[in-house]
Amino acid sequence: MGMEKGNLSIHSENIFPIIKKWLYSDHDIFIRELISNACDAITKLKKLNSMGEVELEEGTDYRVDVMVNDKEKTLKFIDNGIGMTEDEIKQYINQIAFSGAEDFLNKYKDKTNDEQIIGHFGLGFYSAFMVSDKVVIDTLSYNEGSEPVHWECEGGTEFTMDKGDRSERGTTITLYISEDSKDFLNEWTVRSTIEKYCSFMPVNIFLTNENEEKEEEVKDQNEQAKTEDTETEVEIKEPKPLNETSPLYLKSPNQCTDEEYKEFYRKTFMDFKEPLFWIHLNMDYPFNLKGILYFPKLNNEFETAEGRIKLYNNQVYVADNIKEVIPEFLLLLKGVIDCPDLPLNVSRSFLQNDGFVKKISGYITKKVADKLKSLHNKEKESYEKFWDDINPFIKYGCLKEDKFYDKVKDIILYKTINGGYTTINEYLERNKDKHENKVYYVTDETQQAQYIKLFKDHDMEAVILKSSIDQPFISHIEMKNTETKFARIDADLTDTLKDQDDASEEDNKQMLESLEKSFKAALNNDNLKVQVENLKSKEVAGMILLSEQSRRMQEMSKMYGMMGMAPNMGNDETLVLNKSNKLVQYILDNQESEDKKEDIQLFCEQIYDLALLSHKPLQPEAMTKFIQRNNEILARLI
Repeated sequence: MGMEKGNLSIHSENIFPIIKKWLYSDHDIFIRELISNACDAITKLKKLNSMGEVELEEGTDYRVDVMVNDKEKTLKFIDNGIGMTEDEIKQYINQIAFSGAEDFLNKYKDKTNDEQIIGHFGLGFYSAFMVSDKVVIDTLSYNEGSEPVHWECEGGTEFTMDKGDRSERGTTITLYISEDSKDFLNEWTVRSTIEKYCSFMPVNIFLTNENEEKEEEVKDQNEQAKTEDTETEVEIKEPKPLNETSPLYLKSPNQCTDEEYKEFYRKTFMDFKEPLFWIHLNMDYPFNLKGILYFPKLNNEFETAEGRIKLYNNQVYVADNIKEVIPEFLLLLKGVIDCPDLPLNVSRSFLQNDGFVKKISGYITKKVADKLKSLHNKEKESYEKFWDDINPFIKYGCLKEDKFYDKVKDIILYKTINGGYTTINEYLERNKDKHENKVYYVTDETQQAQYIKLFKDHDMEAVILKSSIDQPFISHIEMKNTETKFARIDADLTDTLKDQDDASEEDNKQMLESLEKSFKAALNNDNLKVQVENLKSKEVAGMILLSEQSRRMQEMSKMYGMMGMAPNMGNDETLVLNKSNKLVQYILDNQESEDKKEDIQLFCEQIYDLALLSHKPLQPEAMTKFIQRNNEILARLI
């Protein structure tokens, strides 16, 4: 062929990345694009061989080589794939945005579906110009009698094309890296970029530093000269590919062992803590989707969890945590999802076709819910063991996705004060005679220890809800199921905790007025609310109750900084006094005695602080007085 010069044919409906360098948001993507094209070239050749259209020698080592040379300022991408003829260069390179992969698929789509072609965009090759002053192609087609082709372009619309000197089938693309992109002449930068984007590409990828290789050759020659007369065996280290061509997620779940799942997790996420369990996604219809989602050990505080789900398209990395595909609540997990059917745009960074993407997202949600239900139904013991770690994730999912909530609502567990686990339905059925259709809960087992003891003493049950997500979660449950109501353990006194009261209504009224007067005077609080009950537990002198509604309003106002708008919200606490307690009875019997006035003051303050301590922490000033008072009581005893 004779030398040819010409202008690149730019289709007006497409973007020319040479000029508009911001087509790709990350410049390192050019490595992904050129390696993808090289893998495509090999995949095409293998397809043609499998269809009998080309005969190749058995045992061919298909590979992609990336070669860095910081002295010559070049970065090479070499493959031994299908190669290109002069006409194909004109068609696929000189006419920008004419996709060779798409053309190939259209030609052979009815003949074989064994392997996928990665490329969907003709612009991928031109991402090279984002980092290069000049790009050179040397290629030789697989077609018998083809001549090698040499093509050059320096970033404008002008190119030169001539006969090349390549003697082996395949393509070499050489980038002459520009000064502002010299980071890509660093071996570590190139290696980490390949590992980021190309970890699972279907052809072995090797990286070579040409300068280091030449230095090693000189070193080897010197060593050989020194040991010519000795018989020393030299171990030759075979280079290892940077990628895994058959990642675990492409296999059928029944072909994978637990250890393989764990090893894949360790290598992919560099996390050496074992995942709790995993879900293997494997779907061929109505769309192709494969992947593995791992449940890592989460903190109870779901806000601190940082998941990572890597999205791939035909084994080519696209991005992390793409919310259009992966439901938001699943972003707490770690995993890999590969969906060749994703409607990506030209840079593969954004998604198109919302309806289709929503179906994929819905499928993933369904598979996660099905796995959780399967664990609950078939491996109840393991499910309970995982529950403390996974419950923030499940509750967050219920808040974010109604469909997810509908699927898992019956397998949501609640840890009880007795140490076991229960569902709401089991809890309500078991306690229907004592709990008046309420679910009682504890937020702090230490702070609310007195209330817990009362419940246990009377064979009553409460669940433990101490994560910050629990408050919005129980409100969500109440909204979904209006018959279910939650109340904190210190929100109410059930009849189960009360003893039979033989006193008349008038006597009880007088008792209340008398005790209320004494406690208001002792505590110097005219707004104090007092209630008198005859409790079964005689050792309890007093308790603080705060209605569930008032407490939730207080928490909401704190959350949104609204306390200034609701100054009376903190005054809804009620002091419940147990008239069967000896200390309360002492106050009743001696409150008119001048000799006992000091004792009455001391006991009223002590009963109130003890009740408050079981309800919430004392303020600093109140705690100081409480300690001083305890010391005074001890001094009196001795």
